Amino acid sequence: MTAIPSIQLAAQQAAASATNTVAAASKNAVGALAGADTSVTYQAPFAGLFQDAVQKTQQLETNAANSVTGLLSGQGVDVHTAMIATEKSDLGFEMMLAFRNKAVAAYQQLMQLQF
Repeated sequence: MTAIPSIQLAAQQAAASATNTVAAASKNAVGALAGADTSVTYQAPFAGLFQDAVQKTQQLETNAANSVTGLLSGQGVDVHTAMIATEKSDLGFEMMLAFRNKAVAAYQQLMQLQF
């Protein structure tokens, strides 16, 4: 199960990148619309939402890894439990990936706007 730390690291990097991207986009858009000083930073609620999604996905990954390890070592975990945990983890990761893709698409669309 050595792949899980790299998934967690990638998820943390994606969260940091999304936070910086959203903060920069909101700062640029507000500054361009208002014509004001852009040194004011705004706290994006999106960052907290994305970090929660990453943490929940990491928890699902950990649960899946523990159930598969328990199944392989014979610690009383049945196949159904391990399979359900693995599928939950897969669905959570796919949802987080779709969430990130939508955020990147929104950022790209925002950057294409002409003021």
